[in-house]
Amino acid sequence: MGDGAGPATVAGASRQHEAARPPAPPEGLALLPRADPSHPVPWRTIVATITCVVVVLLGYLLLRQLGRVIAWLVVAAFVAVVLAPAVDVVQRRLRMRRAPATAVVFLLGLGLVGGMMYVFIRPIVDQVDTFVASLPELVDDAREGRGAIGRFIERYDLAEYVEDNEARVQASLSSAGTPALGVVRSLFNGIFALLTILVLAFLMLLRGPELCRGALGLISLRNRERVRLVAADAARAVSGYMFGNLLISLIAGVATYGFLRIVGVPYAEVIALFVAFCDLIPLIGATLGAIPTIGLSFLHSTPAGIAAIIFYIVYQQFENHVLQVTIMSRTVDVNPLAVLVSVLAGVELFGFLGALLAIPAAGIIQVIVRDLYDERVGRLKGEPTVGAAERPVSERSKERRRAASGWRPEVP
Repeated sequence: MGDGAGPATVAGASRQHEAARPPAPPEGLALLPRADPSHPVPWRTIVATITCVVVVLLGYLLLRQLGRVIAWLVVAAFVAVVLAPAVDVVQRRLRMRRAPATAVVFLLGLGLVGGMMYVFIRPIVDQVDTFVASLPELVDDAREGRGAIGRFIERYDLAEYVEDNEARVQASLSSAGTPALGVVRSLFNGIFALLTILVLAFLMLLRGPELCRGALGLISLRNRERVRLVAADAARAVSGYMFGNLLISLIAGVATYGFLRIVGVPYAEVIALFVAFCDLIPLIGATLGAIPTIGLSFLHSTPAGIAAIIFYIVYQQFENHVLQVTIMSRTVDVNPLAVLVSVLAGVELFGFLGALLAIPAAGIIQVIVRDLYDERVGRLKGEPTVGAAERPVSERSKERRRAASGWRPEVP
């Protein structure tokens, strides 16, 4: 017998070698590089990682410091997007330049807002003047125990309480100036923020086309048309939603005013304006406006309160099933869950303004995601983004490219 190994021996050794070999990694992980413990991580990678972490941290701190300015820019951008169609119409119909058309739209908008504020504030000022004029008489009634104030003081022994706690009352009155200063400071800050937002929105409207052309110029020629169409789609969604929401709020205010005038509840114009403002808030705005209105109607009379409950139940159904469907049919259809999440996030971040801007922001995100998805798969949308006759970006881009190249369909 020779010294060479037989076929059985070679096969057994091969099987032992295969068994000793580590299992192959999955197919998806086969291309990943294996870590070699004998070679440490390069110092350049460590420095780059630390630099990225530091830059992200500094960016976060910078955003926190500039949070108010960023909020102003966001609000101004939404105002500019809402007013842009009106500026375009004035510029086209009246054949005006961009600057005069923007000024005309802004003056009309400021006049409308100023008129609503006058309607809301005038009754309050009248009541304050009446209270100041009757203050001496009210003080005499309180001292003599006459009138509603005098009876209230006698019923709860407030005069005895004031005499027993005179030092504490004087200290409270002397420190009442501090909250007043805070209110005045907040008022001036609000006026400054409002003026800043208006100036920013005016400049965005004035230089908006130039800024858009400059931003599109930074994008590659291959993707420029697609980005322009997606941006225009999102802008139409925002402006359409804003105008639809304003129209529904106006209808709510007018309906409330007519009802309150019929039942005889005082200060109908103030309450109606309050309901219109509340109706701007998505989901819960109409309910927030209805609750105090029903309470004031009950203070006027019990039949008026019952009539107010019936009125708001009927109007709520009319708004949800008729107005929302009719007016909002040409705006972006946002998922209800996305609406709720966006409203909660907007209120948490920016308060009342966040609630107003939450749904348009969610609409922009949904439009961008949907159009980018349709561009990738090249199919028609399951539901329209803006309007019933809209087609996906991919189809419109194909038609434009075919028209530019002179392509014509073959006729059999």
